[in-house]
Amino acid sequence: MIVCITEKPSVAKDIAQILGAEDRRQGYYEGNGYQVTWTFGHLCTLKEPHDYSEQWKRWSLGALPMIPQRFGIKLIDDEGIKRQFNVIETLIKDAEGVINCGDAGQEGELIQRWVMQKAKCDKPVKRLWISSLTDESIREGFKTLRPQEDFDSLYFAGLSRAIGDWILGMNATRLYTLKYAQNRNVLSIGRVQTPTLALIVNRQREIDNFIPEDYWEIKTLYRNTVFNSIKGKYQNEEEAEAIIAQIKEYPLTVKSISTKKGKEAPPRLFDLTSLQVECNKKYSFSAEETLRYIQSLYEKKVTTYPRVDTTYLSEDIYPKVPGILEKLTPYMNFIQPILDGGKINKSKKVFDNSKVTDHHAIIPTNVEPQRVPLTREEKLVYDLVARRFIAAFYPDCEFSSTTVLAEINKAEFKATGRQILKNGWRELYLKDKNNEEKSEDDGNASMPIFTEGESGPHEPSLLKKQTQPPKYYTEGTLLRAMETAGKLVEDEELRDAMKENGIGRPSTRAAIIETLFKRHYIRKVKKNLQPTQAGISLIDTINEELLKSAKLTGLWENKLRKIEKKEYAAGNFINELKEMVNKIVVDVLKDNSHSSIPIEDNKTKR
Repeated sequence: MIVCITEKPSVAKDIAQILGAEDRRQGYYEGNGYQVTWTFGHLCTLKEPHDYSEQWKRWSLGALPMIPQRFGIKLIDDEGIKRQFNVIETLIKDAEGVINCGDAGQEGELIQRWVMQKAKCDKPVKRLWISSLTDESIREGFKTLRPQEDFDSLYFAGLSRAIGDWILGMNATRLYTLKYAQNRNVLSIGRVQTPTLALIVNRQREIDNFIPEDYWEIKTLYRNTVFNSIKGKYQNEEEAEAIIAQIKEYPLTVKSISTKKGKEAPPRLFDLTSLQVECNKKYSFSAEETLRYIQSLYEKKVTTYPRVDTTYLSEDIYPKVPGILEKLTPYMNFIQPILDGGKINKSKKVFDNSKVTDHHAIIPTNVEPQRVPLTREEKLVYDLVARRFIAAFYPDCEFSSTTVLAEINKAEFKATGRQILKNGWRELYLKDKNNEEKSEDDGNASMPIFTEGESGPHEPSLLKKQTQPPKYYTEGTLLRAMETAGKLVEDEELRDAMKENGIGRPSTRAAIIETLFKRHYIRKVKKNLQPTQAGISLIDTINEELLKSAKLTGLWENKLRKIEKKEYAAGNFINELKEMVNKIVVDVLKDNSHSSIPIEDNKTKR
C-alpha cells in the first residue's frame, strides 16, 4: 500500500476519490493500492522548556537563556490528535511508500515532516506539489510526483523559522515578564510580533508629536474649471490676500494648452498581501478574515493556492487561460471580447517564470463558481480575484491629460484635467465607486475646450488649510509596511524588491496582527490600529533594537528565504539567534531602571 498524508480530512476525501480509494475506514480511506489519511494542521510542535529540563519548569531569571543542545518535537496534547497520529503511525509501518500531500508551502512541509519523523517513517517518500485542488490539478500532480529531497531546503527554512521563534520568543518573553511585568501578567515578545507592534507605536508617536501648521491656497473658477496658483502653498496669509487683491479685478488669460496621451496597464494579479489590502480597503475585512475566505475558496476548488507572495504566473499557465476564462460564466459579457479577439495577450507583466518560485499568483480555477456554495463574503473575495484575472488580458486604459496655463495680472495659474479615451481594463470596474482614486494632480474630471489667448472674468477664492499628521495604520497599510520592513512604497517594482526583507510571511502576518489584539497591545478604533498603553510601555522598555526593529527583523527574514534557496546555512541562522539571545539576557539583567509594564484586561498569567 502507498500511504498518502494530507493536511485536512476534506483534502483527503478529494484525493481519495481521484485515486479510487473509496472505502472509508477509521481515520483514512483505502482502495486501489492506496491509503489516504490526514492531519489536522499541526499534530506536532517543538517541545516546551520543561520537556528539556526540570530547571526550566519554573520561570526564573537565573535559568536564562534556555537553549537546548538539540531541539525535539512532541505530539500536541489532544486526544483527537493522538488518535489520528496513531492511525498515521500504524499505516506508515506497513506501507511500501509514502506520499506527502500537505499544503504546498513552507508551513505545510514542516507539518508533514514532523509527523513522519514522529512516526519514525523509514519508507521512501514522494511529494505531491500542486497549486489548486481541482480534479485536473490533482491528477497532474500524481503523474509528476517529486522526490521528497527536492524540498529539503524548504523544510530547513521552516524548521529554522520555528526554532528561531522558540529561542527568541521563549527566552525574551520570560526575561521581560520576570523583569518588568505587573501582577504576574505575561509580556509576550516575538521575533515578528514585537517589531510589528513597534511600527504601530512609532506611528502613534509621530501623530502625537505632530504640530499642525496653517497654510493658504489660492484658487479661481473660470468657465466652471478650477485653476490653482502655480506657487501652491502660501505660508503667510497676508501674502496670499495680497495676491487675491492683485488678481480679482483683472481677467484670466489662457497662455498655453498642452495635451498628452497616456496608457495605464491593468493592475497586477493578487498575491496574498495585496488581496488582504484590497479586502480591508473595500470591505473592511481583517487580514485574518481575508485569509480564511481565500483559504476556503481554495479548498472549494474555485481559486488557486493562496499563501503566495508573487503577482506573476508561470508561462505554463498560459495555454490554460482560455479554459479558465470559459468557466467564468458569471463574467461572460467581459470574457467574450477576449475570446473573440483571437490570440490572448501574453504580457511579461503577467507571465514571468523568473518571478515565480513554488507558486504563482492567486487566480480562479476552471471550476465554475456558481456550482459551488459560497458565503456572501467568499463571493466578494472571489469577485475581486476573478475580475483582476480577466482584467490582465484586457488592453490598457487610454487617457489624455490636459494642462492649461493661465495668467492673471502676472500671477500664474494652472488647471489640469484627465479624460478617459478608451476604458480598456477599466470596463470591469465602471460601477465600482472605489475604483477611481482621485489624486490632487487629477484636477478637473472633464474640461471645456479652451483657446490660447482667450480671456474672461473669474472668481478667486482663498482657502485656509492645515498640514495633516501621518495616518494611523489600518490592517491594510500595516500589511504593506510589514511586507516592506516599515517602508510604505507605491511603486510595484520597488515593492517586489523589498519583499525579500519583509517581516513575517504572507501566510503568518494575519496571525501576528491577531496576536497583538489578543495580547491587548493594540486596539482598533474604526479601521485605525492604535497601541494600548501596555503596547507603548513594552516598546519603550525594550532597549534592544534587534527585538523591535522592522529593518533588522527583515534581514533575518531574508536569511530564511536564502535557506529556502540553498544560499545560506540553517545552522548559521540558529547560531546567530543564540548569540543574540545571550546578549539580550545580559543587557536586560543589567537594567536597574525598575520599570514596570501594565497589561490591560490580559487574562494570561504565568
